[in-house]
Amino acid sequence: MSKVSVLVVDDATFIRDLVKKGLRDHFPGVHIEEAINGRKAQQLLGRHPVDLILCDWEMPELSGLELLAWCREQDNLKTTPFIMVTSRGDKENVVQAIQAGVSDFIGKPFSNEQLVTKVKKALHRAGKLQALAASAPPKMLSTGAFANDSLAALTGGKAEVVQPAKPAAAPKAAPTPAAGASKPSVNSGGRGQGQLRLPGGSMACVIKALSLKEALLVVKRAELLPQVLESAVLDLEQGEAAETARLNGYLHSVAALEPKPDSEWLQLTFRFVDRDPQKLDYLSRLIARGSAQKHFVPGA
Repeated sequence: MSKVSVLVVDDATFIRDLVKKGLRDHFPGVHIEEAINGRKAQQLLGRHPVDLILCDWEMPELSGLELLAWCREQDNLKTTPFIMVTSRGDKENVVQAIQAGVSDFIGKPFSNEQLVTKVKKALHRAGKLQALAASAPPKMLSTGAFANDSLAALTGGKAEVVQPAKPAAAPKAAPTPAAGASKPSVNSGGRGQGQLRLPGGSMACVIKALSLKEALLVVKRAELLPQVLESAVLDLEQGEAAETARLNGYLHSVAALEPKPDSEWLQLTFRFVDRDPQKLDYLSRLIARGSAQKHFVPGA
């Protein structure tokens, strides 16, 4: 029996690796192809048929939306499940993708559980999930890798309807610490603040420093503790037009801001993975404005 084939399309190596690991850990019989942008994906799809496409929205040369529209024009790809992996949750973006024929969405950042659930649903609708289970190595089947899989539970017995994703909540100002504690110092108008979206929830943050490669963030310690190498999305609202930049990346380091174990504030290094020229240009403009290069003042 031929293997079930999945195409992963994203210009960020880190995101592609994250998706591939999640797929291989949970679907041992899957065959994975990858492409760094929509143009490369077109070339690959012209040579090899696939059973599922997982694709980023914002990519250089050819976007995910443009690739989706192209796929739906091809006789052999009209019904191929196409899942958009994106940080764009605005209603207008969701409607655009639905009209173009998207099968489902995975919002960035995402957990392995969310990825696996979406992939199972897509492959089930395409009649490929049982074939994937059958192609798994006997050892994996004997351990019950698919034993608890209930197709009825995944779909509720009905065809799934894609619901528009809710836009991210507006960034909140960082909480004011108690007297004597370190606190963020930002410029007027609230600029220099943002929202860090993690698989487990969101955190208000202050931008301590910003470059084209990474951002130094400060967040207040809470029940949700960021983890090193965890994927995330940094939302920054800047400028008079209140533009929102959604920057994809991962946490390179997490440390206490103050030299004590019960530090109220955490300092995070957030590495960007986007290579989209439009995002890099926007990031350059943010740096040029100097709106995110403010520092914490200990004991202020």
